Amino acid sequence: MAIFCRKMLAGEQPTIYGDGEQSRDFTFIENVVKGNLLAAAAPAEKASGEVMNLATGSRITLNQVFQLLCELTGYRGKPAYAAERAGDIRDSLADISRARELLGYTPRVDFREGLRRTVDWYRANGG
Repeated sequence: MAIFCRKMLAGEQPTIYGDGEQSRDFTFIENVVKGNLLAAAAPAEKASGEVMNLATGSRITLNQVFQLLCELTGYRGKPAYAAERAGDIRDSLADISRARELLGYTPRVDFREGLRRTVDWYRANGG
């Protein structure tokens, strides 16, 4: 996201490796912080030693991310597509059910809002 934001705010063409249909469960940092605070406050017998995912529980493609960033940054160009990178995972989606069950975790900031806040931060801090 950082590279895309900086490039698009500067009017430069970002590169998507692969066809852009690979998907991720991106989450805003506030969601992760909240999940960690919930874990720190949880009774040890409930959460100690447990493994949980902190994310949104939904996925978005890189092409969709690019389109949202166009709306948020005003970028009017197209992305450059390059060959897939070795080792990249095609699709990922976090199962947040354990965090929900053990901690009462629910993501507070959805992807679009988190992306808007990220773009605003890059704007305010010189890209």
